[in-house]
Amino acid sequence: MEPLLIRPLCCRILFLLFVACAFAACKGEEISPSDYSGVNDSLGSGGGPAPPNNLPTFNLPSSVALDAAGDIYVADYGNNLIREISAAGVVTTYAGSGNAGYTDGTGLLASFNEPAGLAIDASGNLFVADSGNNLIREINTSAAVVTVAGSDTTGYVDGMGMAAAFFNPLAVAVDGSDNVYVADAGNDVIRLVSSGGVVSTFAGAINTSSNTSASPFNNPSGVALGSGGNLFVANYLDNNILGVNSAGVVNTYAGTDSIGSNNGPALSATFYYPNSVAVDAGGNVYVSDGVNNLIRKITPGGTVSTFAGSGAAGAIDSTGVYASFNGPAGLAIDASGNVYVADSNNNEIRKITPAGVVTTVAGTGIQGAQNGPAAARRNRKPLKLKPRPRVDIFRPKFRPPYAREIAWK
Repeated sequence: MEPLLIRPLCCRILFLLFVACAFAACKGEEISPSDYSGVNDSLGSGGGPAPPNNLPTFNLPSSVALDAAGDIYVADYGNNLIREISAAGVVTTYAGSGNAGYTDGTGLLASFNEPAGLAIDASGNLFVADSGNNLIREINTSAAVVTVAGSDTTGYVDGMGMAAAFFNPLAVAVDGSDNVYVADAGNDVIRLVSSGGVVSTFAGAINTSSNTSASPFNNPSGVALGSGGNLFVANYLDNNILGVNSAGVVNTYAGTDSIGSNNGPALSATFYYPNSVAVDAGGNVYVSDGVNNLIRKITPGGTVSTFAGSGAAGAIDSTGVYASFNGPAGLAIDASGNVYVADSNNNEIRKITPAGVVTTVAGTGIQGAQNGPAAARRNRKPLKLKPRPRVDIFRPKFRPPYAREIAWK
């Protein structure tokens, strides 16, 4: 072959090789969620390989709470940890060893078992629904963990502190006097823990073998306080939102007990296993409509709409119905009206502005417990995650055969 012909041919071959390599580098890498399932310690140096770019990871985050400084606290259910995302965007482990257990202590010396719900008081103290331990815990601003109420055994007992008993408490809300309201899911009641540690039943009555419809609640999984001491409850298995006034009187606030995603007047709207609620300063109630993968909004005038989410399981950052979630769980609202979402099955913490713009605050979509700066999603290499089974942390645990429960769908 003539030398003048060889040179252009070589250039073409090199160009094609360059294009192929560039395509391979840009192509999203397909990763199984189990590839990065190792739990890392607070320094991000523990077991298991690090996620891409060492970005922070979570494992089924179930609840979020916000302090006055803009820090976000996360009940990291699958890791048995309480995590913190600072206002500067750095993720750390606030409390918990990562091992399932029941130990009071400070920071990493404490232990939890499936912490499901979080609430924060005006002083910055956190209250935790430690569901796997059937306990209500408190974490002060120095990260010291103490048990407020519960006996680490399943039951239904009112009384003082550790003489009381709960059954799978899933959510907490705290008022201005540090009284804590508890969604006692397994007992189908709302409990009240006074600031002095006395546990009583605030609303509902436990079902018995002779009366299986004593309580209006059916696996209540979320609670939030509104104005005037009114409480809103995500009544999970009945697919509705209940209101409870300060006297403990219960009424249906939204939903028909039927499964669906219809918007419109509150009492004709439908939900599909709503699990969490939050209330903003204007009295709007936001609902994590878990199986529908939607965040819904109920106005004070009684109109239900879709605030964000397409309904398809996904992790798309966009606006309103063009965004997507996967099993959204706990909600919290800041002073500016931004809604924060524990996007449980995506292992991410999301933010929705009042205009409905959805962004990812922290998390990569991969299960883990890596700490570190929560870099913006756009700075990381895109990943195509292999599908994984849906996990619903609010699904009821074993209950007596006379418990009022609809068939699991």
